[in-house]
Amino acid sequence: MDKKRRSFIVGLAQAAAVSTVGGTLAAGFIEENKDKPLTLRPPGALDEKEFMKTCIRCGLCVDACKTRENIYIVDGVKKTTLELAKPGDDAPLGTPFFIARTNPCYMCEDIPCMYACPTEALTPDRCKNDKGEVAIDYAKMGVAVIDPSSCIAYWGLQCTACYRACPEIDKAITIEWRKNKRTGKHAYRIPIVHEDACTGCGMCEEACVTEKAAIKIFPREVVLGKAGDRYVKGWDAKDQQRVKNASTKTTTETGRSKKSALDNLNQGVSWQ
Repeated sequence: MDKKRRSFIVGLAQAAAVSTVGGTLAAGFIEENKDKPLTLRPPGALDEKEFMKTCIRCGLCVDACKTRENIYIVDGVKKTTLELAKPGDDAPLGTPFFIARTNPCYMCEDIPCMYACPTEALTPDRCKNDKGEVAIDYAKMGVAVIDPSSCIAYWGLQCTACYRACPEIDKAITIEWRKNKRTGKHAYRIPIVHEDACTGCGMCEEACVTEKAAIKIFPREVVLGKAGDRYVKGWDAKDQQRVKNASTKTTTETGRSKKSALDNLNQGVSWQ
């Protein structure tokens, strides 16, 4: 094989290799920058898709978290919550997130990370109550979900670690006493999560004593259901207004509907 032909083939192989590597890197970059539905965001974060459109990856919220006044120190190590996603973090690159099991949100009253955001990807509007008051207690970073099969309190062991760690104790997590029917003498102390009061801070998950946390924080839109408008709340006068003009007249008639209900009882049954 002459030198020119050999050089041509080698160059072709190199170009193919570069193209393959470049394609792989590009695909990886695109994948790393997709919105991840299970990513836990800072207080006041918009819904994931809107957050991804609005966040400019400036890192100011992470800096505010690291320089806040009430930094926790455990075994000489400063505990900060927020991180900027790096390759391999399973979160969109450069965006802020936290891992509840190791670094939960410590519920700073002044919410420095949220107010550091220049684009309102983190906005006080997502930390307001019905009266328009802004407070960390109204943040909805996620919601705690308990796995009864691995929670030792459901086994009958007296564990209240998540309950005691909850900053919204007796609101977001309460303890329900249940009789142990097996022994008839003991009680279960079952932790119950109340999603309307849960901020998703993750302190319960961090405190869980099981090897893999039996209580975990998930984004609210991932795990919470929604009744929608199909059901009218009979106890809610405002909700009842939606159907105040609804007609109660029957509009569908069939041969059977014209008959008495008694005429349709036991049809086709032969009594001996």
